[in-house]
Amino acid sequence: MKYDIEVKISLKKGMLNPEAATIQRALALLDYNVENTDTIDIIKFSLEGENEKFAHQNVDEMCQKLLCNPVIHDYKIKISPKKE
Repeated sequence: MKYDIEVKISLKKGMLNPEAATIQRALALLDYNVENTDTIDIIKFSLEGENEKFAHQNVDEMCQKLLCNPVIHDYKIKISPKKE
């Protein structure tokens, strides 16, 4: 079965996020008063797997090995059956 995969990767709480800090400062210069700015990366792809559990295990392994750094990143995996 084919699955649509979405992985959201963010910095762990307490990690310095220079990209978000720059965005927040730039918005302040434009007179937008925003707080708690954060950034995330979203990676989407399709994957063939026996079942949803198998697909989740594969994606989790991908995250651990390549897609993120588990020391500084948190990630969330969303799996849904591919609509044909």
